[in-house]
This record gives sequence, structure tokens and C-alpha cells, in this order.
Amino acid sequence: MEWQLKSPVRMQEQSFCWIQAPIVDTKPRHEAVHRVRTGSKFDNLYGCRESLIDGIKRATDVMIAGKVAVVAGYGDVGKGGVQALRGFGARVIVTEIDPINALQAAMEGYEVTTMEEASKEGNIFVTTTGCEDIIVGHHFENMKDDAIVCNIGHFDCEIDMSWLIKHAAEKINIKPQVDRYRMKSGRHIIILAEGRLVNLGCAMGHPSFVMSNSFTNQVLAQIELWKNTDKYPLGVHFLPKKLDEQVAAAHLDKLGVKLTKLTDKQAKYLGLPSEGPFKPDHYRY
Repeated sequence: MEWQLKSPVRMQEQSFCWIQAPIVDTKPRHEAVHRVRTGSKFDNLYGCRESLIDGIKRATDVMIAGKVAVVAGYGDVGKGGVQALRGFGARVIVTEIDPINALQAAMEGYEVTTMEEASKEGNIFVTTTGCEDIIVGHHFENMKDDAIVCNIGHFDCEIDMSWLIKHAAEKINIKPQVDRYRMKSGRHIIILAEGRLVNLGCAMGHPSFVMSNSFTNQVLAQIELWKNTDKYPLGVHFLPKKLDEQVAAAHLDKLGVKLTKLTDKQAKYLGLPSEGPFKPDHYRY
């Protein structure tokens, strides 16, 4: 089982070096053919959409409406973040390296620009990329007084905390997990959770319902590996789509969802089994 600690891509690259058993990756970070949607889209998009705001609000009590929010990255985590921030009345700017994601953001009505430009405008900054050096020294120098900076994407490498600690004139701890750095220019930068995951450092993380999706697919993955070991050679594998659908189906009653059933005639017309899986492995939800 892989969960949060190591990139599945790196695990795959190193599989012949150190992996001693087959692994089912239930939360892929990268666009793969076999995407585990109940462990990526639901956790990353719907979970972060709620827990990001929870973290920011608990930490700062700031009024989001009317502010300019800059979200670095427009993957599933970024999409959830921008939806939440716009829902609270912020004007949202997105930064992206991928032209497809950038076009998606633009088509949803968001301004897309570079961090060099966005750092001059933002009141709230959120990194969601899973990469390092997203907000670095010269971005801090551009920011407005009391800009709020936080991360919900990866470890604390997304925000260059070492630069800020080295170059700030003073660090003032406002309360646990909320630090106000006074720059030599006299302006201030507010850092949440020391640049680590704001939804965990300043709040309680994702709601239990969305985490139930993630944990259920982990359990089903363990059962699948135990019962069908011969199907999985050494390396990293993805949860079979049929099991992914079972995870989603198990959570429908709680939301009062009534699922339409495919008739045998319809299934024949579509060339699908009437009980699923209903989409090809390459389908992106």
C-alpha cells in the first residue's frame, strides 16, 4: 500500500531495487492510465475544497471575500482550492506549468499568470503543486503587507521557508502554527503551519466521509492482493476499476443517491457488463 509517503512514480522506478512485494497505489499523484478516482479526485478535490478554507479560517479569521487569492497549480487539489476560494468571494488567480491545465483554468474564468506577476497582486497564496520552490525569495519581496501564505500540496518544500527565515528581520509567533515575519522593507508575511500542510497544521484535515472513500479503497486493495496474489507481479499496480466503482457505490446511500441500473439491452448496446465496470481504464472523470 502506498499512502502519502512516497511518489508511486519513484516507487516504480526503484521497484527492482527495494520493493519486495506487489503494491497497489490507491492515491496516484500523477496522471496515469489507471487512475484511482475514489482515492485521488475525491480526496484531493473534494477533501481539499473543504479543508483548505477550514485551515485558513481557523488560523487567521480573515475575511476572504474581496481578497485576491493566488493558487499555484490547477490539478485536483488546485481545482478544489480555487472553487472554495471563489465560493467565498475571492478573485482567484492561478499559476500553472501545464498548458492543458492552464487552459482549463482560463476556460473556468480564472486569470492565469506567472507567480512573478501574481505575487504582486495576491492577499492569500496557496501552493498545491507537489513540487519544490513554488514561492521563493523574490516572490516574498513582491508581496503586499500581511500577505497570507500557505501550502496544501506537498511537504514544506513548496514554500522556501529557509530563505524567509534567513532574510526576515523578525519572526513573531501570533499563535500556534501562525507566524508573522517582518521583512527588512517593513512589510509582513503571514505563514501558516510553517509551510507544511495547512489543513492538517491549522485544522483537522479532510472530513471523515471523503476519507472513508480513501480508506475503503485501501482495504479493498489489501483484500485484492491477498486473494489474487498471482495477478500482481513485483511492482506498482493500480486498484482495478471494478473495485473503484464498488468504493463509490458503498458511499451512495449515505448521500441519498439513487443509482440508475443499466438494462441488459442497454449493456449490450454499449458493449459493457451490466454490473460494471462502466468506463474504460483510460477514462478521466
